Amino acid sequence: MSQMKVDELALWLEHGFGCTLLDVRRARARDDDGTAIAGARWLDPALWLDWKDGVATDRPAVLYCAHGHEISQGLVAALRAMGVDARHLEGGISAWKGAGLPVQALQARQPLQPAARPAP
Repeated sequence: MSQMKVDELALWLEHGFGCTLLDVRRARARDDDGTAIAGARWLDPALWLDWKDGVATDRPAVLYCAHGHEISQGLVAALRAMGVDARHLEGGISAWKGAGLPVQALQARQPLQPAARPAP
């Protein structure tokens, strides 16, 4: 399983390495936490079949959930099978915050906006 450590992601973000950062926490967990990693786009993991085809394949995708377990790892496996260079954040947002890395407060619950599907 492809994974990324929090310090590696921090370096990628600090130096502007092009990646797609996806927050795939369940809506309740995300809302209860009230924070996100800056630049992340939230996609409802329960609706992954609706958005999976819109994940960019021209750059790496880094997915995080609450603790870096089943949700992000399962979605990474599915995306990798589709040809996406996907990896999960080891330890999820919990590890990110535990390392003292910055988060931003959520503005308000954002409605799901599935990624655009490529034109046929």
